[in-house]
Amino acid sequence: MSQQHQYNIHKAFLFCNYILLSASSSCIFLTLSLNLFPSICGFFFILLHAFTIAGAVSASASSSITTLTRWYSAHMVVTVLTAIFQGSVSVLIFTRTEDFLVELKSYVREEDGSVILKLCGGLTILIFLLEWVVLILAFFLKCYSYREGGDGAMRSGKVQNEEDLKDWPLSLQL
Repeated sequence: MSQQHQYNIHKAFLFCNYILLSASSSCIFLTLSLNLFPSICGFFFILLHAFTIAGAVSASASSSITTLTRWYSAHMVVTVLTAIFQGSVSVLIFTRTEDFLVELKSYVREEDGSVILKLCGGLTILIFLLEWVVLILAFFLKCYSYREGGDGAMRSGKVQNEEDLKDWPLSLQL
């Protein structure tokens, strides 16, 4: 039962990372459709999605239980930081669309630009939520690897069984 449950969590983890990958790349293409390369704000907006893509790709590539322990901390830090920035950007997009569009120095018509920007905002909300789901799933995968005795796993409190104690000196058998 535990093995099947872990398998299902692993598949959900991969599925969420694939959705993150596609949503972030869609956001980059929508951002590029606003002709944003001349602005520094547009560059940082694209860079944020590039970090999200890199985090999703690295999480998918290293999602096996044996490599999960090595990449777990780095994945958690990158995902939390990008989730915080994605949430901040989505709030900024929906509360100050016109100001954000001016900062991006887009030369698309304002009505079209605000629609494209709100589509990006919707995708960033999706990315924000999915990154927290990925964090929760990664936590459960890490817990399962601890329970099954992976690298750095917690062992049971029982040190030895009684047959192993027979070989020890009498003073240590107590």
